[in-house]
Amino acid sequence: QVHLVESGGGLVQAGGSLRLSCAASGRTFSSYTMGWFRQAPGKEREFVAAINWGDSTTYYKDSVKGRFTISRDNAKNTVYLQMNSLKPEDTAVYYCAASPQQMVVTTTRYDYWGQGTQVTVSS
Repeated sequence: QVHLVESGGGLVQAGGSLRLSCAASGRTFSSYTMGWFRQAPGKEREFVAAINWGDSTTYYKDSVKGRFTISRDNAKNTVYLQMNSLKPEDTAVYYCAASPQQMVVTTTRYDYWGQGTQVTVSS
């Protein structure tokens, strides 16, 4: 079992930055691919970014490439999402998730989820 807790969300103006954190407890954090997803009102949950266990290869949704950076600190059992140049369309609840597989960008391949943190970007 892996327990995930997100933090760092909030209200920011367009063009601003936020850093989300996701602290993990339970089984070996370094053995899990960690992902960030988001869900806006009335929309399906969508993939944002992921970082593999092992080689720490990263993957991004096209619309966030160059603006968001995912990273992990295995010593602290924490994954981060640095979000720069935020846009109103980035407004959503952001969730972190853990998967024992690699190269995973779909919700169904993640076994553990956090409770989410709200990010609101005003225009």
